[in-house]
Amino acid sequence: METLEEEIGRLLSQKGWTMGTVESATGGLIAHRITNVPGSSDYFLGSVVSYSNDIKMKCAGVKKATLEEHGAVSPEVAEQMAAGGRRVLKVDICVADTGIAGPGGETPEKPVGLFYLGLADRDGSSFKKHVFTGTREENKAAAAETALQWVRDYLKAIT
Repeated sequence: METLEEEIGRLLSQKGWTMGTVESATGGLIAHRITNVPGSSDYFLGSVVSYSNDIKMKCAGVKKATLEEHGAVSPEVAEQMAAGGRRVLKVDICVADTGIAGPGGETPEKPVGLFYLGLADRDGSSFKKHVFTGTREENKAAAAETALQWVRDYLKAIT
């Protein structure tokens, strides 16, 4: 049975496309899962783990004004991370995440488990909001799984 990561690799290879990630709260877990597949270097070009706002701006192209107005955990930042990663990594698609893995860091408006995922392609970027309810590790794993499912579904929809 084909794993989610293998399916993504097959779909990318069929299209001749490349992929990258810009990760914050998942800390590289999405890239880790993709690169567990032998031959993933054919389609996975790289990742930026932009844990700090400074790196989000310097390496992923997130605008300072966006961070100040919306905060690091926001749909706007997720989309800018994905679009910036696509540009910097020179890939066909880029997936990004920003969130509050927990156990602390929440605010009244942004609970533990809140994640925004971003996906960028040549036509632009979009986001999805998710709220997970596990431990820190469970929230990170759920966000990575959800991001990978989104990538797979996106690739299948445009074939």
